[in-house]
Amino acid sequence: MKKAIIEKLSALIIAAFGLVAALAWNGAIQAIFKSLFGETGSLSAMISYAVIVTIIAVLVTIWIGKAETKAKK
Repeated sequence: MKKAIIEKLSALIIAAFGLVAALAWNGAIQAIFKSLFGETGSLSAMISYAVIVTIIAVLVTIWIGKAETKAKK
């Protein structure tokens, strides 16, 4: 049982650090978006931001998956 608790705690801590990193990147990407396109308060700007970030996330996820597959070979 002790091993299971340690495994779950380590998974939660790793997830927490992932969330912190994601929030940091979100702030950085919002600042870049704002400097390139101006104020981000309008609905169209927010939707554009969400679409751009989603596309980037999908592309990076695919890239990481390919790198992982290549590393396993």
